[in-house]
Formats: sequence, structure tokens, C-alpha cells
Amino acid sequence: MNQADPPIRDAATVILLRRGADGPTVLMGMRGAAAVFMPSKYVFPGGAVDREDAAVGLAAGLAEPSLSRIAQEPRAGVPIDAAALAVAALRELAEETGLLIGRRDGPPSTLTGYAEAGLSPDASALHYAFRAITPPGRPRRFDARFFIVDADLLSNDPDDFSAACDELSHLHWVPLAEARALDLPFITEVVLAELAEMVAESGDGPLLAPDTVPFFDNRGPAPRFAQIV
Repeated sequence: MNQADPPIRDAATVILLRRGADGPTVLMGMRGAAAVFMPSKYVFPGGAVDREDAAVGLAAGLAEPSLSRIAQEPRAGVPIDAAALAVAALRELAEETGLLIGRRDGPPSTLTGYAEAGLSPDASALHYAFRAITPPGRPRRFDARFFIVDADLLSNDPDDFSAACDELSHLHWVPLAEARALDLPFITEVVLAELAEMVAESGDGPLLAPDTVPFFDNRGPAPRFAQIV
């Protein structure tokens, strides 16, 4: 790592897929022009894992094959906490959009939105689908895991963003066929292409886990691409 490079932080992103008569859509918003990381770009809800995420209880954790896949390819000296990644994904979704995925039969939750609704976050339907580490030379670096989940599993109104914070503007459901025309980070473009394949393979049935998880690995001096199976 270059001496000037910031440390790599774990992060989690949620891709909400909504399927209807007019075709599949995904929830996206635009980062502020003054943001240090990816200003003015359209992105999915997500952010860095907080230290407190490791202490948050889940109604249900990640299911297979996501759980075993997420344990692969750890960074040197950095243990992978699958539960904390799942909590971060659901916490960021709640903070940035006001949308919740939870159940009433789990442990009491302190997460914003979940506590008020009497829900416990539920990670069992999150599909681990993509991983990317930010290249050196960027103002912030993340080891980001992308999770895809069907919007039918939301616990509240998918069109009600009234509880969202102001980190993302222009929150809206974007037709999947049109999303790649937005001003996107490169990785988001790649993830959208992977999502389109998943949607095609799932057809009208439940969203299926991907066959493999693409991994853009930029932790070392040379970029590396791998498939996590």
C-alpha cells in the first residue's frame, strides 16, 4: 500500500430489485457534489461497517451459499465478520432510504428505523453477489460487498422515503434496462450487468443466488480479478 493511501475499510451495499409488470427496477440515489468519495455519482444504498455493527443482533443471518462465500479471500490480518457486514447493509439501507427488511420475532434492535417499528433486521434473503476493493490512489478505500435482495421482502412501503437521511438525493426506482445510462462509478456499471444476468436466470421465480461472486481485488500493487465459488 502506498504510504499516502488511506486504510481499507469494510463496507456493504444493498441492491434492491423490484419486479413488476413494467419490468425490473433498482433503487438508486445520487451522492452529493461535495462528497469526498464518488461525488455526484448514482449509487446503491450502502456504506462503511461501523464498530457497533458487530454487536447488533439479527432475526436471521446470511444463508448459504452467501455465508460460506463471504468467508473467502480475507485481507491479511483482518477477520471477516459476516454478521457485521449484513447489519451494515441493512443499517445503511434504513438510514439512506428509510426502508426496512425485518421480522418481529428477533432480538430487540437499536438500529434506527427498526427500533421504532419493533422489528429486528433480517439478513436471510440477502444474496452476496459482488465484491470490489477500491484501487490505490483514491481518497477513501473500501472492501465493499454487494448484496442483492428482492423488494417484495421489504417491511414497509417501497415508495416511502420520508425517513431517509440526506446522504442520497433523487432516490428513485430506476428501470434496470436504463440504469447504466446514469452517471455511475465503473464498479456500479459492472454490478448492474451482473444483476441483469441474475434476473434473467431467475425468470418469474424467486431471486436465485449467483453461480459465482465476481471479485475485483485491488488490495495489492496489481489489480486482480477472481470468481468466488
